Amino acid sequence: MAAASAGSGLIFKLHPLVIVSISDHHTRVKAQNHHADDGSGGGAATRVFGCVIGVQRGRTVEIFNSFELLYDPLTHSLDRSFLEKKQELYKKVFPNFYILGWYSTGSEAQESDLQIHKSQLMDINESPVYVLLNPVINHSQKDLPVTIYESELHIIDGIPQLIFVRSSYTIETVEAERISVDHVAHLKPSDGGSAATQLAAHLTGIHSALKMLNSRIRVVHQHLVAIQKGDAPLYNSILRQISSLLRRLPTMESEKFQDDFLMEYNDTLLVAYLAMLTNCSSTLSELVDKVNTAYDRHAKRGVGRMAFI
Repeated sequence: MAAASAGSGLIFKLHPLVIVSISDHHTRVKAQNHHADDGSGGGAATRVFGCVIGVQRGRTVEIFNSFELLYDPLTHSLDRSFLEKKQELYKKVFPNFYILGWYSTGSEAQESDLQIHKSQLMDINESPVYVLLNPVINHSQKDLPVTIYESELHIIDGIPQLIFVRSSYTIETVEAERISVDHVAHLKPSDGGSAATQLAAHLTGIHSALKMLNSRIRVVHQHLVAIQKGDAPLYNSILRQISSLLRRLPTMESEKFQDDFLMEYNDTLLVAYLAMLTNCSSTLSELVDKVNTAYDRHAKRGVGRMAFI
C-alpha cells in the first residue's frame, strides 16, 4: 500500500509547529482516555486526526500549521461539517493558507487511511498530503518519527490503484517557532518523576524568594510592634536601617504605578472584550445563516404556490 519514494518532484517543508500541534493533540487525547479508564489500564490507544494547512508555490509545498478534526471510528469517516467550519474560520485568519492534506498518528499507514484519503480529502485538494506521526518512542531512531505520504496512481496487476508513497522533507522554521521549540527542548525530569520546564523552575524560585521576603517582613514588623509596646529595647541604628530599607521599596501610591496598573488592567479587559465579541459574532453569523436558509425556503414555497395558482 506504500511505496518507498515518490516521483512527483515536490519539495516539502515542514514547520515544527505542525509536529508540536500533533503531539499535543495526541497527548491530550491519551490523557483523557487515561482518566476515562480510571487509571487501571492506562487508557486505550486512540489515533488522532486533523488537517494540515499551508501554501504551495510551484513545486514547493510548505506546511505551516494544523487543526484537529472529529473522527468516527465506527464509520471510519471524518466530520465533514466540522471540517468545513474550521476551514472557514482559518480562512478568515490566514487567507493565504489552504488545506494541503491531513494528519494522523500511528506506526504506519493503514487501509482505512487510504479510504479517508480518497473519499474525504481529494475533493478538497486533488493531491492531498498525508502526515503520519509515530507517537511510540524509539531511542535508537535518530530521525524524526514523522512521515509524509503522497498519493499516486500505480498499475498493480493490470489494475490502476491509488497508493501512498513516501516523500522526503526538510524542517523549516521562523524566529517565533525557534523560541517555542527551544522551550520544549529544555524539558527535564524533576525529582517527582514528572516533567518540569525551565519556566516552571524559574517560577518556583520566584515563589520561594517571595515566601522568604514575606517571612523577613513579618520579623521586622513583629520587632517594630514589640518596640512600640515596650517589649523590646529601642536601638536607633536598627531603626535607621529599617527606615533606609523601607525607603528603597517602590510605593504603590505613586502616579507611575497607577498609570502602569491601569494600562495593564485595561489591556486585560480589552482582551476579554475581544474574546466576547468574537464569540458573539460567531453566534450571530450562525443565526443569520439559519434565518437566510429559512427565508429562502419560505420564498421558494411562496413562488411555487403562486405558480400553481
